[in-house]
Amino acid sequence: MSLSRLGARVTGVDLAETAITTAWELAAQLHTDTQFICADVYELPRYLEQQFDVVFTTYGVLGWLPDMEKWASVVAHFLKPGGRLVLVEFHPVLWMFNPDFTRVEYAYFNRETITEVETGTYADRQAPIEETAVSWNHSLGEVLGALLRQGLEIQHFAEYDYSPYDCFAGLEQIAELRYQLSALPGKLPMLYSVVARKAR
Repeated sequence: MSLSRLGARVTGVDLAETAITTAWELAAQLHTDTQFICADVYELPRYLEQQFDVVFTTYGVLGWLPDMEKWASVVAHFLKPGGRLVLVEFHPVLWMFNPDFTRVEYAYFNRETITEVETGTYADRQAPIEETAVSWNHSLGEVLGALLRQGLEIQHFAEYDYSPYDCFAGLEQIAELRYQLSALPGKLPMLYSVVARKAR
């Protein structure tokens, strides 16, 4: 919706019906023409025929997807020739740790399904909710390799030592929209960004 307000014609996709319903409601309140589709991203070519100048994927998306090769193929499918993927994602090093960042618990490489019982949500850690979450850690090599195998050209890659949100345990604010782990300030990568272009 922020991109719509800047003049882009945007289609958003999410698997959760509640999220899509809320998105439609917000779009109506903001008077944007943003479109939304509730679908499994792997199945999206069955529901959407357009191609786009930009595919935008951000913050905490890839960990819910088990297969980066399928994801990269969907990205390539929906990009127009000359179009770009813009990806900003939490760094896979973060997902190696337990929720309190006191020990390394999982592999950097995608060798196991990560199953955790979580209380609260990332939006409200005190919410009276307990759920079993299933996710996968995708190394930088796995993500970038999948994009390259789809013929996309990596035009930009960078890593950052901060999170833009206070969404992990033990973070402290170091500047506006910048949070670091108080126990390991500036010592771990927390984000990375990629721009990849589809050939014309």
